[in-house]
Amino acid sequence: MDFGVSDEMLGTFVPIVVYWVYSGIYVVLGLFAESYRLHSQQEEDEKNLVSKGAVVKGVLLQQLVQAVVATLLFALTGSDSQNTTSQNTSLLVLARQFVTAMLVMDAWQYFMHRYMHHNKFLYKHIHSLHHRLIVPYSFGALYNHPVEGLLNDTVGGALSFLLSGMSPRASIFFFSFATIKTVDDHCGLLLPGNLFHIFFKNNSAYHDVHHQLYGNKYNFSQPFFIMWDKILGTYMPYTLEERAGGGFETKPCKVYKDD
Repeated sequence: MDFGVSDEMLGTFVPIVVYWVYSGIYVVLGLFAESYRLHSQQEEDEKNLVSKGAVVKGVLLQQLVQAVVATLLFALTGSDSQNTTSQNTSLLVLARQFVTAMLVMDAWQYFMHRYMHHNKFLYKHIHSLHHRLIVPYSFGALYNHPVEGLLNDTVGGALSFLLSGMSPRASIFFFSFATIKTVDDHCGLLLPGNLFHIFFKNNSAYHDVHHQLYGNKYNFSQPFFIMWDKILGTYMPYTLEERAGGGFETKPCKVYKDD
């Protein structure tokens, strides 16, 4: 059914809607799933260095920039409407494009993320904004400095789209999937049966380690795989232990505690 909305428009704005819908779902789940939280609600309220109102404003600004860049990108690359049908009939082509886009996004974000930690100027003035969320939560997933949002997320997404060769219609599903995965990585919950935790070692617990002081220079990989951390020696193994007040907490393996 054609509603008169282009694939390019849907590819731009559907992931934004998905972000807030899934963030809201995780917020509600967190209210009733204290026994599955990585941090208590009290820790979330007391440890974070930025208000939730400021986080919402920051995310909306980043999404505005992403929407502008996506609109320009689709305008420059042109419409693939003539090829959309043929591409959608080939599951093999779609699978190849998705995997390629995932690998491109992972590589770009790993090296950009790691550089922003090791460059003192960039960390102090740009990336440290995201780390004001010591206790991550779902709708803070895209809370970044606008420059980081542009360089890391927006450019990384554009490269994934261009190098994978996917159509605007395929991009609707890919970027929606990547958005849900990113929100899940920051949700602060270890829910039973979570498919992301079954299929990906890069999950909410893995990323929670990175947000803690002891893991600040480890576990840079996002949002899909952990191979770059493994290959380049920035992987920090951790254990999950039950928290006294309910829920879980991540703790580094002993060999890493003094790093």
